[in-house]
Amino acid sequence: MPEKTIRIVTRGANGEIRSKDYPHVDSLLRMHTQIGIDDCSTDLSLRGLPVVRGLIGPMPDGKGIVRYESPEVFETLTKEWSAPPPKRKRVRKKPADTAEPSPAQPS
Repeated sequence: MPEKTIRIVTRGANGEIRSKDYPHVDSLLRMHTQIGIDDCSTDLSLRGLPVVRGLIGPMPDGKGIVRYESPEVFETLTKEWSAPPPKRKRVRKKPADTAEPSPAQPS
């Protein structure tokens, strides 16, 4: 099985979303405590990957990338994705100014 890139997505101190990629699952396990393995994902490539305390995941994030998110980021992004798209406002163009007919000149 080829190694997958592990992407951990968190929120920075000033509120921006930060992501950091790691080349091996071992990097993830050095920083977090494994509490299980994924054995029920519908994406078969994720089965057998670790489930860790304090992160949501694993979830696919492109070819060969496995994503883990902090609970806060997961909640924020889920709300954004599930929100209905803003309605498009239709802008009506005003009809072109029509020149008023000039008064008929006497002949």
